[in-house]
Amino acid sequence: MKFSLRQMEVFRAVMLTGSINGAAKLLFTSQPAVSRIVSHTEQTLGLSLFSRIKGKLVPTPEAEVLFLEVDAFYQHALRVDDFARGLTRGPSGTLNISSSPCLSRGMMPQAITKFVQRYPNIRVNYHTTLLNSMAQEVLSNKVDIAVSVLPLEHPNLTVQPFTEGRMVCLVPLGHELTKQAAVSIADLARYQLIAHHPAIPFGQLISAAFRKANLTLTSHIDIHQTDVACSLVRLGAGIAMVDQFTAEGIDSHDLQVLPLVDEIRLTPSIVRSVFDTRKTHADKFAEILKAMASNPPQRSQGRHPKFLDVA
Repeated sequence: MKFSLRQMEVFRAVMLTGSINGAAKLLFTSQPAVSRIVSHTEQTLGLSLFSRIKGKLVPTPEAEVLFLEVDAFYQHALRVDDFARGLTRGPSGTLNISSSPCLSRGMMPQAITKFVQRYPNIRVNYHTTLLNSMAQEVLSNKVDIAVSVLPLEHPNLTVQPFTEGRMVCLVPLGHELTKQAAVSIADLARYQLIAHHPAIPFGQLISAAFRKANLTLTSHIDIHQTDVACSLVRLGAGIAMVDQFTAEGIDSHDLQVLPLVDEIRLTPSIVRSVFDTRKTHADKFAEILKAMASNPPQRSQGRHPKFLDVA
């Protein structure tokens, strides 16, 4: 190798400090040693790296370009060193996760918090994704594990339901429907309804519920993201049917969540590739999700202050 690691280190030090003396101090070595290595580097590479002008070292254009590569390599080497040191402190590395957007308000933040508290040396990279993109993300190894609010069907995926939820009704605080303990599909049909677009899974689920009730779904506003429905209800645009997980993440004084008489079940599931047979950080995260489902947190006095129990 013409350009040794030691030569890179010395070259980088000279570029950072601007002098042989500065590089020697940075590397805790002598000035003659640094000077010899710089001269040898120029000879072996066949490049002039520095011009000596009035006793100062001025980097050549070649040196400026070379420094960008050397510094990037050096930064990567530091990360490898940190990784090696981290191995002595327990499990380390990165866990890449995605989930349905509606799980990002409560379930996923709780699970991620428990995970990083238990495994502080493992970095978590988390984002939300739609159901139609989730399979590709898992199978292309963009994520190690995904959490879907609805089951996915794919021959190369393992899909393991681990808890249950339901669709609920979201209304402005004080709406006349709040006088009822629960609302039916027929009740919803009497009001301006904000619903998920029929082309997406939530929309198909709601449309099926209306057909089962022998009613036609006539939505006033079609949405693709549940958070938008919450904002519209808050502003008085109508009432909405949303998932329980988003509803439980709402911290608002002007919205109320009502259970539905006509049960529409949701089955959050852990999604993995069938080709992922190794014990990985994803297994640790899956264990936390399952434990949370087995021991759900207790709400004060048994219920959310603005949420009538679905069960």
